[in-house]
Amino acid sequence: MSQETEIPELGFLGLARYAWRQLTSMRTALILLMLMGVAAIPGSLIPQRITNPMAVRDFITQNPALSLWYDRLSLFDVYGSPWFSAIYILLFISLIGCVLPRSLEHFKAMRAQPPATPKNLARLEEYQKFDTDSQVLDRASTWFKQHRFRVLNEGQSLSAEKGYLRETGNLLFHLSLILILIGVSFGSLFGMKGDAIVNVGERFINVPTSYDTLSFGKLTGEKSLTPFQIHVDKFVAQYDPATNAPKDYTAWVTVTNDGVTRKETIKVNEPLTFGNTRVYLQANGYSPVVTVRDSKGDVAFQGPVPFLPQDGNLRSIGAIKVPDAIPQVGFVGSFVPTNSRSAGQGAISIFPELLDPKLLFSVWKGNLGLDSGVPQSVYRLDTTKLTKVGLGSVKPGETFTYPEGSITLETVVPWINLQVVEDPGKKYALVGGIVAVLGLLSSLYGRRRRIWIRVTSDGVEVAGLAKNGAPGLEAEIKNFLAALKGEK
Repeated sequence: MSQETEIPELGFLGLARYAWRQLTSMRTALILLMLMGVAAIPGSLIPQRITNPMAVRDFITQNPALSLWYDRLSLFDVYGSPWFSAIYILLFISLIGCVLPRSLEHFKAMRAQPPATPKNLARLEEYQKFDTDSQVLDRASTWFKQHRFRVLNEGQSLSAEKGYLRETGNLLFHLSLILILIGVSFGSLFGMKGDAIVNVGERFINVPTSYDTLSFGKLTGEKSLTPFQIHVDKFVAQYDPATNAPKDYTAWVTVTNDGVTRKETIKVNEPLTFGNTRVYLQANGYSPVVTVRDSKGDVAFQGPVPFLPQDGNLRSIGAIKVPDAIPQVGFVGSFVPTNSRSAGQGAISIFPELLDPKLLFSVWKGNLGLDSGVPQSVYRLDTTKLTKVGLGSVKPGETFTYPEGSITLETVVPWINLQVVEDPGKKYALVGGIVAVLGLLSSLYGRRRRIWIRVTSDGVEVAGLAKNGAPGLEAEIKNFLAALKGEK
C-alpha cells in the first residue's frame, strides 16, 4: 500500500525568500533588461507630452477614440508611466540583489589561498612528468611571481592561481549598470531640459516663460532654475563653399550671473556652464524682421519672426500672426537666404548664408483663434477657417500691399537655439559607462589559470586547469616547463 507524502506549505517567509531568489537571479535581470528595451519602443514611436505637446494635441485631434486608450495606458508619457517605472525599479533591485552578493563572494575568494594540490594530477589538463632536481621548486616559485600568480606552498608542492581579473571585470560591468541606472534616475528626478530660440541682439533670461519647450524632473520645478542672463551679441556661421556643409558656429554673448557680467563665446562643443547647468549651442536659422500695417496704415505688428530650417541650405518655413490687425491677418511664409528657382520645387535656397534673401508668403484673413484657449504652434497657421487674400514675395526693404494692409521686410537677423540642460546624474552615468567598458575588456581578455607542481620520489609532476575553457593553457604550461628545466 503506497503512502502519500505530505508537502509542507511554504508560508509567508518561505514564499518571500523564493520570490527574492527569483527576482535576484541573473536570468530575471536579463528578462527585465529586455522588457525595458521593449517598453521604450512606444516612447520613440508615439509623441510624448513632455517633449512635443503640440504633436500630442494633433494626434488626439486626428484619433480621438484611439487617444483615449493611449491615455489610459500612459502611452503619451511612457517614461513617467507606472508600468515603465515598475520595470525600471524591478531591474534596479534585481541587479543589486544579484551582483552585490556575488561581489562579496568574489572579494572573499580573491583573499583566500589557492586550492590545495589534488592527489591525482594525471587526471588534469596538460599533465607532464619529468626528472627532478633540487632547485625545481625555487624556479617554479620565481616563475609564478613573475607571472603574477598567487602561490600556496605545501612543502613538496606548489599550488598557483591567477586570472581573477576576468570575474572582477564581469562584476564591474554589472555594477556599472547599477551606477548608470542611478545616474539616469537622478537625471529624471532632479534634472531639467529646455530649448529657447533667441534672435541676435535679444536677451535670454533663465525663467520658464523664456523657453519654447521646458521639462522638469519629478522632484524639481521652476524654483530650481539657476538665475542667469545671456545677451546674444553676434553669431557667425561658416560654410564650405564647395559642399555647403557647416564648418564652424560661434556665438558671442554677454553673460550676467550672480551680479557679475562677462563676455563669453559658445560653440557647438563648447557650452556655457553655470554650476550643474550647461547651455549648448544647438541650432541656428533666420528671423525675417517685418512690419505689418492694417488698412488704415497703422502698424499692427513689427519685429523678428523665427522661421524653422527645412534643409541644409536653411530654406525655412514659418507663420506671421497679426491678431491686432482689423481684420486679423496671418501669413504662411517660406524664407530662402540665397534665392533660386527650381522647376519642381519653386523657390529654393542654394547656399545657407544671406546672399540673396527673399520672403515668400500667402496672406490669410479671419479669426486666428489665438484667444480660443487651444494651444497653437507659433510656427504654423491653421488656415481651415481663414480666407485667402493673396500671394506675395519681398526682399529686404520691399513692401507688398494687399487689400487689408501691407507687409514690409525690413531686414533679416540670425537666431540661435540655446539648449539648457541640468543633469545631476550625468557624472554617475559617465563613470558607469567607463567602468562598464573597462569591466567588459577585463572579462573578455582575462584568463583564469591554476597550475600545480609536486615533487615526488618518482620525479616532478606538473598539471594545469583553465577555468571557463579559456584558451592558451597549453602554451603557458610549455613556457612554465621551459623555465623549470632552465631552458629560458
